[in-house]
Amino acid sequence: MSDARARWRMTSARTEDLPPGATYDAHGPRWLLVVAGTGHLAGGGVERRLRAGDAVLVAPGQAAVLTTCTTTRLATSDLAPEHLAHPLPAVLVAEGFAAHHDGVAALVTLCPVVTGCRSSLLTDGYADLVGAAMTTTWLEESGRTVPDEPRTDPVVAAVVAAVGERPGEAWTVERMADLVHLSRSALAERFRRELRRTPAEVLREARMREARVLLRGGARADRVAHLVGYGSAAAFSRAFAAHHGVPPQAWRDAGRASGPRRPQAREGEAAGHGQRGPEAQRRHDAVRVDQQAS
Repeated sequence: MSDARARWRMTSARTEDLPPGATYDAHGPRWLLVVAGTGHLAGGGVERRLRAGDAVLVAPGQAAVLTTCTTTRLATSDLAPEHLAHPLPAVLVAEGFAAHHDGVAALVTLCPVVTGCRSSLLTDGYADLVGAAMTTTWLEESGRTVPDEPRTDPVVAAVVAAVGERPGEAWTVERMADLVHLSRSALAERFRRELRRTPAEVLREARMREARVLLRGGARADRVAHLVGYGSAAAFSRAFAAHHGVPPQAWRDAGRASGPRRPQAREGEAAGHGQRGPEAQRRHDAVRVDQQAS
């Protein structure tokens, strides 16, 4: 990106479910997407009713409160600008965000990432895509000139969504390319341009994310290896240790020793939906990893 183009950063993104009448304190920097449900937003001079598909961006140092009217699912992240080409409101509401930017919405809801305080797979790409989409929506609604900001590549969104939904399948770069009718090289170039990552890196992170969910649910490492697409427990253990710095069994034991976590802190898992691990364990015949994809 050039110096004149807006730049964004985030370190985590997740989804969580809230019951009717619950409050969500959005202290900036914070981005919210109402995936399902309705609520009332107040703060930063804004008072609005939010519906499914609406998004909110709360600037650093600002605050807003969302009170749910129905059971509501939120996608949230700590999205913050590093450089802005256009000044934005303290609390920016983008009505119909998911309809106008369906590719971005698919990425953040189907493949949320939780990475703590370090940059990891997709966070750089997510930040720029979400920030650009929010800026574009605001400029269009206010009648201002829309800059040449990055747009979501629907091809990349489709592949990321498919891999994120079914990480244990026999994915290869060739299969990902075939899914969207491209060559390997063309797909790799679109991933590099959109996410600054390779298709194999996307696959690896999707499998590691699913592995963390399964391990946290108490699954044995050899079972997890099978479910996330590795041909052997040894291959999975090497990949997991290289990605996380510790073997899978040690990671699972450390999580147990630290005690139970609050539901909304679960990576890639909506609060109150702890059944995902057991459901994933019931998948049958997850196949081996093709070495060409890793």
